[in-house]
Parts: sequence; C-alpha cells; structure tokens
Amino acid sequence: MASGASATQRIPSKRQTLDEAYAPPANFLEIEVINPITHGVGKMRYTDYEIRMRSNLPVFKQKESSVRRRYSDFEWVRAELERDSKIVVPTLPGKSYKRQLPFRSDDGIFEEEFIENRRKALELFINKVAGHPLAQNERSLHIFLQETTIDKNYVPGKIRTA
Repeated sequence: MASGASATQRIPSKRQTLDEAYAPPANFLEIEVINPITHGVGKMRYTDYEIRMRSNLPVFKQKESSVRRRYSDFEWVRAELERDSKIVVPTLPGKSYKRQLPFRSDDGIFEEEFIENRRKALELFINKVAGHPLAQNERSLHIFLQETTIDKNYVPGKIRTA
C-alpha cells in the first residue's frame, strides 16, 4: 500500500502552450440577441430581434445560425421546454401591460430604452436555457435557434446525435 504522503501528491499538470491558450474552447455556445427592429403601425406594430448562435457542440446540426424572433416566440419556446423537458425553465421578462395602454405620452413598449432592456433580458434568458445540457437536446430549442420559421405543429422530442 502507498504511504500517506505519496497517496495525496498532486498529479503533475501539463504546461499549456500559447497556441492552446488562444485556441477556440473545446465546447462553446454563444447566443446573442441583437438588432431589434420595430415593424408595422398602430395595433399591428411589433418588435423582433435577431438571434445569432455560434457553437461547436455536436448536438447542433448548424454551427452558425441567425434567425429573427419576437417576444411571443420566446413565450412559445419557454412553454414548450416547460412542458417537455425535465428542467426548471427561467422566467421571461414581463409583458409590460401598462406600457401597452392607449393614450400614453411616450411610445410604450416601442421606446428605445424599453426595447434595449428587453433585449438584454431576452439574451440572458435564452443563454440560461440553451446552456442547460438537457435543454440542448430538445427539438423546440433547435427550432427556435436555427429554423427560419417556427413550425408550431412540430413533433416534440429529443435531438439525436450521430
């Protein structure tokens, strides 16, 4: 049997080279919510956001994607994940009903400051969700992040990796 001192010795670590230090990380998932654009007029007005994803995780078939999503699409993916996955899905930023009331002196939910605050909160939400290993296998998340249009009649399930 090994003596007490040798049993607790550190394992010698390999020195990291500069190439290794500045190489892309082994596994990464980057999601940005950017470029909010407000469309339409009057009651038909809405804001959507560009969701830009980059990853080298094997579970994602596309390593880079860019799609546009509105707040209701975030509500959809949250509801799908809550129903189908075994994870606790974080909450979305609030609906801001007071900002949607008529006869306001400002632009309500279409004010730049509100849109920017919502953009940041949506980015935080989607990064928390997509960073969870169990959520990464859900088809609804892949549809949300990588498909141009959301097929709400999709068949829920897990993504299979080869």
